Amino acid sequence: MENYRVLHHPILRDAPDRQTVTIYYEGRPIEAYMGEPIASALMASGIRVFRNTIGRHEPRGVFCAIGRCTDCMMIVNGQPNVRTCVTPVEDGMSLEFQHGSGQTTEAEVGASAEKDG
Repeated sequence: MENYRVLHHPILRDAPDRQTVTIYYEGRPIEAYMGEPIASALMASGIRVFRNTIGRHEPRGVFCAIGRCTDCMMIVNGQPNVRTCVTPVEDGMSLEFQHGSGQTTEAEVGASAEKDG
């Protein structure tokens, strides 16, 4: 997998050495830096879409990157609705794409069936 990080910048200089850890997106290992935002690690690995909306199932990823919106929410270590732009990476984290609210409810199942049907 390509690495989309800026490691050498003409103004900001070279990125400092940091401790690398492994996180798991949908079971797939991804290299990340300890303490960086989860969203940064995913974006650096080429992953841009983190969830789909409830009603229209539209893709969402990073939007505000300051924890105010909900576009970057994912299921992190089994917990839905985690804002990944402000949640730091820890070694061994499990990340899952979030469909709707991240919890299967009758309303979401019904909305999905109506759209597919």
